[in-house]
Amino acid sequence: MPLVQVSLLKGKTAEEERNLLTGITGCVVESINVGSASVRVIIDEIDPEHWSVAGIPFSERNV
Repeated sequence: MPLVQVSLLKGKTAEEERNLLTGITGCVVESINVGSASVRVIIDEIDPEHWSVAGIPFSERNV
C-alpha cells in the first residue's frame, strides 16, 4: 500500500488540495501499477511562520 506524504504551506483552497490528491493518486497508479484504492496520500499543512528558506520564514518574505 503506497503512502505519499506532502508538506504544503497553508492557504490552498479545498479544490486545489483535492486536485493535488487526485493527481498524486493518478501518478502513483500509473507509475507502479496499483489500484487507486490502495494509494494513501497525506497533506501536512504548515503555517508560513514555521517554514523558511535561507533562514527567512515565508510569513516574512515578499511574495
